[in-house]
Amino acid sequence: MQSPASSSLFPRHIWTLLGLYCVASLAHFIHNAEYIAFYPNMPAWLTREKVYLAWQAVASVGVVGIAFSLAGWRTAAALCLVAYGALGLDGLGHYALALCSQHTFAMNFTIWFEVLAGVALAVCSASLVGEQIVRGRRNTGA
Repeated sequence: MQSPASSSLFPRHIWTLLGLYCVASLAHFIHNAEYIAFYPNMPAWLTREKVYLAWQAVASVGVVGIAFSLAGWRTAAALCLVAYGALGLDGLGHYALALCSQHTFAMNFTIWFEVLAGVALAVCSASLVGEQIVRGRRNTGA
């Protein structure tokens, strides 16, 4: 039997995906910030500092999800993680500016690492939301 505190936490695979996506996102944003001048067709207004601020904004969505989980708000927490993971799709915007072939191997690797890890987190978290909705309906008799 689970204790009340542990029942509010995410299943292990969600924590694993959350950690993986956090690492992937940070790796992509660090690479983007440090090599901003080499990313093809990046807007001139986008600076190293703004890239780091953008990562903080993205990461804050995940932090809110963790806080909701610790507070026992499992569905809200999982929805935050769906959004957090989905934000990883934003990396594909690089390909609206320049073809994949115009990016270096490291650029493509960090972009796709973030995208794939984000999608995995979003899909698994959405599945968790679905399970919680079904469980809630069963418990209410709806």
